[in-house]
Amino acid sequence: MFKRKSSFTGGIHPPYSKGLTKEKTTEICMVPQFITIPLQQHIGAPCQSLVNKGDKVLLGQKIGEPRGCVSAPVHSSVSGVVKSIETVDLPNGIQSMAIIIENDGKDTLDPSIKTGKIEDYSREELNNIVMESGVVGMGGATFPTHVKLSPPSDRTIDTIIINGSECEPYLTSDYRLMLENPDDVIYGLKVIMKILDVSKSYIGIEDDKTEAIKAITSAIGNESGIQVVKLHTKYPQGAEKQMIQVILGREVPSGGLPMDVGTEVNNVGTAVAIASAVKTGMPLFQRIVTVSGGAVREPKNLLVRIGTSFKDVIDFCGGWSEEPDKIIAGGPMMGHAQHTLDVPVVKGTSGILLFTGKEAVFEEPSNCIRCSRCVEVCPIRLAPLYISAHSLNGNMEEAERFNAMDCIECGCCSYICPAYRPLLPSIQVAKKEIIASRKREAQTK
Repeated sequence: MFKRKSSFTGGIHPPYSKGLTKEKTTEICMVPQFITIPLQQHIGAPCQSLVNKGDKVLLGQKIGEPRGCVSAPVHSSVSGVVKSIETVDLPNGIQSMAIIIENDGKDTLDPSIKTGKIEDYSREELNNIVMESGVVGMGGATFPTHVKLSPPSDRTIDTIIINGSECEPYLTSDYRLMLENPDDVIYGLKVIMKILDVSKSYIGIEDDKTEAIKAITSAIGNESGIQVVKLHTKYPQGAEKQMIQVILGREVPSGGLPMDVGTEVNNVGTAVAIASAVKTGMPLFQRIVTVSGGAVREPKNLLVRIGTSFKDVIDFCGGWSEEPDKIIAGGPMMGHAQHTLDVPVVKGTSGILLFTGKEAVFEEPSNCIRCSRCVEVCPIRLAPLYISAHSLNGNMEEAERFNAMDCIECGCCSYICPAYRPLLPSIQVAKKEIIASRKREAQTK
């Protein structure tokens, strides 16, 4: 194990507020009577339903078929009967068609599920298992993992990085995963290394997570080519470009991807999902979710079936001690505020946060005072004040000229702004408009 003393440019040190759940062992959340499985739980094309109303389904059965090269299948997280297929709201604010299943309480396993070992499969077969199991980026990005593990022939990957930093405040799901399932983290990493034919890998963990560092180091044992890197505790340490910069000293170019500098980055949760898919044959049907914040009665880390409603998860934690002013899916820096609890836990749901009025104070924005703090903390070295100003004025071409598309949406600029300017939200609007404009241009060619 070694420690990188250098750090990336910018970043912030928000109150981490992990004490509510850091020492709480993961509990199994009660499985509800009804499960909602969205057909869009990943970046890319939504799935096509393989079932109809009235069909019986089994635990682990594939019920959504990918469409397009960037997509991932979805599976039933219970056995039961399909009650309906309808449009539902998702935690990220979009809508998706979803399969509503009435749980029969039996957890009858799909007969296609079979156990295996790394040694049983070729590289191509292992990646096919990852694809068929519906594994996506579990850190929140939800990019289909099998696509990530299939780089173009002109890209050579020589190093794998596993992200165990979990730099978002409040969230402790990855921390508990590293403490409770360190062997699976290493197993999943070894699968990734075999698929990409790589012999060198690093697991980056922030230096305030000493117990996780010990657990992962112990699990590595005498395995060659795998090393723990102790990272400086700073937000957004878990951003893949920043991890690559700190661990490898490589800089991903503007508009580029990690594979452009010979590396791939995956979350520890992704590694564990891959391990489960290979060893047990089970697809991605559950995940650990941190339920925290000052308004929840009993903060917990929970193993939750995909499709369980936020309401059912919160009820399992005793409900709230006071009505929350804000409920967030994910972390407070990059998460999404919720307008209803009638949304399902999906593959990318790392946390459900219930904030009191004191925790969710909203200040009215005032004019920019040109202090340049947003520039100082931006880990990508952008000028958020200018991108935001052009976005708010509807000048998306200028926002693009200031490299709006390179923004990683970490929220450091909004956090640090003394004028409480809507920097991140306006930059997000600019990015969406730029993408939409590019699509329109492509369609006219």
